[in-house]
Amino acid sequence: MAQTKTPPLSEELQQKLDEIAREQHREPAEVLEEAVRRYVGIQALERLAKKGEKYAKARGIKEDDVPDLVHEVRRENRDRGR
Repeated sequence: MAQTKTPPLSEELQQKLDEIAREQHREPAEVLEEAVRRYVGIQALERLAKKGEKYAKARGIKEDDVPDLVHEVRRENRDRGR
């Protein structure tokens, strides 16, 4: 893994990070890496949701339509033996 310097945190965040790390018997860098990994995952989900919203809007699909569409796809998959 490439080693890079992390930007300085505010004193308040650094203290909270150190406290959490001590409580979990981990290094602050481990806690910070996990936090960044979770943030990256959340961002990926948000991008996917926006992409889905654009897809639905372009096809005139409304939120209320989703349960029926899911049921329909599941029925089709079941009928095809998937």
